[in-house]
Amino acid sequence: MAIEHIEVVERDPHNSTEPEPQPVESRPEIEPTPIRSYRDKKPVKHVVGQTKIMAIINQKGGVGKSTTAINLSAALGEMGKQVLLVDLDPQGNSSSGLGVEKSQVQNCIYDVLLNDVPVEEVIIPDVCEGLDLVPATINLAGAEVELVSEMARENRLKDAIGALRGKYDYIFIDCPPSLGLLTVNALVAADKLLIPIQCEFYALEGVTKLLDSMKRVKTRLNPTLDIYGVLMTMYDGRTTLSRQVVEEVRSYFGRLVFETLIPRTVKLSEAPSFGQPITLYDPSGKGAQSYMSLAKEVIARG
Repeated sequence: MAIEHIEVVERDPHNSTEPEPQPVESRPEIEPTPIRSYRDKKPVKHVVGQTKIMAIINQKGGVGKSTTAINLSAALGEMGKQVLLVDLDPQGNSSSGLGVEKSQVQNCIYDVLLNDVPVEEVIIPDVCEGLDLVPATINLAGAEVELVSEMARENRLKDAIGALRGKYDYIFIDCPPSLGLLTVNALVAADKLLIPIQCEFYALEGVTKLLDSMKRVKTRLNPTLDIYGVLMTMYDGRTTLSRQVVEEVRSYFGRLVFETLIPRTVKLSEAPSFGQPITLYDPSGKGAQSYMSLAKEVIARG
């Protein structure tokens, strides 16, 4: 049929049966965390005890490292502890998850490791109650290569944050999902390891390589390094698989596994996009309650 013979029928907008398009509800603008100086930090209200430095680590991605780093740190801060979170992941998820606009960050952990910037000049104080942050930006992506030629490359982070002992109750290091030089720096700097493991198939895959790396670092660089605890994340009690994985991990690690199980919830996934820990975003929800419970276990373990 010729195109010119096609009859064009104009639609009457007042007589249409099609539904009117609804306006899309946009997410409210989130105010970024102000980039303040360490000199502006609120005075500490309690005597800080012995500082515990822990690396939150698993070479597997997507197991809840950054989620745990943010929310456990915030929960401990709400309980009156002084906490520093060091974002050592080039993706910077802990930084953005706490509302830091990375484009506004002048110096980050990269500058501490490679440009000899004092860590105090990089700390953003009071991002939450009792919680300070050493942010990461995309600059950190090149650090793995640049560290290779540096002197004492494995000790850079240890030397930087060692001076902060006595100023914080807990220093957490959010590690990248790899076993490169950044992770080795975290293993050398840390006293203990906190290992999140997701309640999914192949949960223990890769953990044996992590434990091998830990043993090598312990033998050659950090004799005190050990596992502090194993945390089960993304738990769904309705599935047989989740329960089986918990049993398998408990049989492998024994008492090192925390009693608290972190559930898989929508709110936990949403909170980082609002730049808030779950304890602020949904304080009465299951996710917040589980991380508060975990914080109590951490304090009880000493």
